[in-house]
Amino acid sequence: MTRINVGDSRTLVPVSTILTTDERLRVDAAGQGLYRTLHRDSVDDVLRDLKSHQIGAILFSVSRCRAHDVSRVGKLVREFPNVPAVALLTDLQRSTPQAVLALGQCGVQTLIDVRDPSGWRELRNVVLSEPKTSIQRMAIAMVAGNLGSAPEDCRQFFLSLFLSSTRISTVRMLARLLQVLPSTLMSRFFRAALPAPKRYLAMARLTRAANLFENPGLSVANVANQLDYSSPQSFGRHVRTLLRMTAVEFRERYDGEGMLERFREELIAPHVARLRVFSPLATPPGWIANRSQVMEQH
Repeated sequence: MTRINVGDSRTLVPVSTILTTDERLRVDAAGQGLYRTLHRDSVDDVLRDLKSHQIGAILFSVSRCRAHDVSRVGKLVREFPNVPAVALLTDLQRSTPQAVLALGQCGVQTLIDVRDPSGWRELRNVVLSEPKTSIQRMAIAMVAGNLGSAPEDCRQFFLSLFLSSTRISTVRMLARLLQVLPSTLMSRFFRAALPAPKRYLAMARLTRAANLFENPGLSVANVANQLDYSSPQSFGRHVRTLLRMTAVEFRERYDGEGMLERFREELIAPHVARLRVFSPLATPPGWIANRSQVMEQH
């Protein structure tokens, strides 16, 4: 398996911020090697981040909260409910109580006071809590509940479908991540009379898409881009081929949990007896001691 260097800025959790100059420096220092900051000057800039990247959290400075921004912050929080929104308090000013109240009223539910050193630890915990998305939490629970007695490499195959980079879009790329030849991986599934790895990967990508669509602020084009489809049209063809519906119908019908349940019903439940004795990888058990080796947030 190709190991991802967790210290590489390209693999760190991206955090979009609206902070003061001093707060930017302090937030950067607190998260060095743990997350990467995208410092922005407006709510519109943060919105662009959310549409083009899978953002781990949004940080709003209490000191930079302005009355004319409150309604736009509220709209952003409502359109991206799966992205933690955090108000950061670094000092007390006359306007602080009103700013904190305004941010709370527009949906920012987490306030972190970093005037106390423990606040920085709390900030890191909020940003780095694993896994980052609800679909990842549910996928881990699904694998544990349905395949808990399966060989380690079988369970890791399924986890990699949901925990690896969204850029893993082909069996060849998945096989490279798992350190097995694509032909070997496909032939092992064929010999075990299981669905092809391509189908598992395709359905997992749609499960991730359904989870992203839970954020009303994301369009079909945004989701297609974040999941590395070549175009919205390509994503639409993918949905129609697998599910016999349009992308719009897919969005209306499935959330992440519903699509994960369909994945389980179609691709795990009918084959669970074989999967519990199936070993698809050439690498020994325990090859993935840390999930961060396969996760790459964007």
